[in-house]
Amino acid sequence: MTLFHFTGIKGSGMSSLAQILHDSNYQVQGSDVGKYFFTEDPLRERGILIYPFSAENIKEGMVVIAGNAFSDDHPEIVKAKELGVEVVRYHEFLGNYMERFISIGVTGSHGKTSTTGLLAHVISGYAPTSYLIGDGTGKGVQDSQYFAFEACEYKRHFLAYEPDYAIMTNIDFDHPDYFKDLNDVLNAFGEMALRVKKGLIACGDDPHLQEIQANVPVVYYGFEESNDFAAKNIHKTSTGSTFDVYVRNEYYFTFTIPLTGDHAILNALGVIALCHYEGIPATHVQERLSSFHGVKRRFSVAECKGHIIIDDYAHHPTEIKATLQSAKQKYPDKDIIAVFQPHTFTRTAALLDEFAKSLSEADHVYLCDIFSSAREQEGSLTIEELIARVPDAQYLALEDTAQLDKHGKSVYLFMGAGDIQKYLNNFKLHIHKNETAS
Repeated sequence: MTLFHFTGIKGSGMSSLAQILHDSNYQVQGSDVGKYFFTEDPLRERGILIYPFSAENIKEGMVVIAGNAFSDDHPEIVKAKELGVEVVRYHEFLGNYMERFISIGVTGSHGKTSTTGLLAHVISGYAPTSYLIGDGTGKGVQDSQYFAFEACEYKRHFLAYEPDYAIMTNIDFDHPDYFKDLNDVLNAFGEMALRVKKGLIACGDDPHLQEIQANVPVVYYGFEESNDFAAKNIHKTSTGSTFDVYVRNEYYFTFTIPLTGDHAILNALGVIALCHYEGIPATHVQERLSSFHGVKRRFSVAECKGHIIIDDYAHHPTEIKATLQSAKQKYPDKDIIAVFQPHTFTRTAALLDEFAKSLSEADHVYLCDIFSSAREQEGSLTIEELIARVPDAQYLALEDTAQLDKHGKSVYLFMGAGDIQKYLNNFKLHIHKNETAS
């Protein structure tokens, strides 16, 4: 049996794919840096071996699946080519793998992971479904009919896929280290739309998606009445939202979701539209919607000695705005304390004013040093430039998280795609110590 070796196995997509192959009875191992990432937990639970990066990991007869964060001069990739071992990039392997299922790709500038998680949860209760979610969650199911997966636009990697369906959540300017401008992003999504084989489900409230062209039917969803699937008569509470869905202006069904925020309603609408297209009954969809409570690091709520602490992956102004709206709906009577760590220097520089505007909607704002990712190790921009644009914002060092406690039993929203969890965990540790001391 072929042994698959994942170079960069702790990457969110790589971890998910490794889990899928393991569950499907393939031999899987991988390598990565020693630093802990939450994406490694499901790998270790399955007994998948994770080695330190080394050319010695590469043996004849295996297939190397290479993470997109690593260039061709990585020692493992170099060794594989010397030995004549097959090397395939993550997105290329995934593109070939999905051909055996009814494939549904979820893409968009924001909301991919949450929507993929919701889609997988809903359809897996209807028919055998394998899925790959961008929070490091993957599952391979024997005799799967469906394959739900997250399709990332970064470096146009999603152009390796030809899914049966695609759900497009929105189009926004992001990844300025790769995309030149918004038109470059629009062109990438336009190319992706042309690769869809059966149907495109798109958010019609997004003006950019209204212009999308495809070789298959385009079904629109959203709040506007002109959409094929429209949410009306929306009732919001601290525990979620209830709304009627009209299909081409005819009442279809009333749905309730246990998640807050307008974006959660839109994500659900995209899944509802896809299920309607596939003939999945509304009663089943509602049953599964009601038992979905989110994906990892997307509005993950914990209570700690009366403090509400939320961990969220938001790293773009649009995502910060949506996350703050969710928090205000869920906790209308509490102050919202935003703790944000920008992710990449290029993104922070390109969207500086947008970040300031979205963060200003919190009651209090604390800003951490810009996270330098594997893509981008350094930059000339400092966090002081963002602090200067946000009224009353303060700098927060990792060792000073205890000062947050002056806000008492409020809602603490830790946001970022880097290592913001270090700040969150330090704050939790302070609360526990403080409670013990008193």
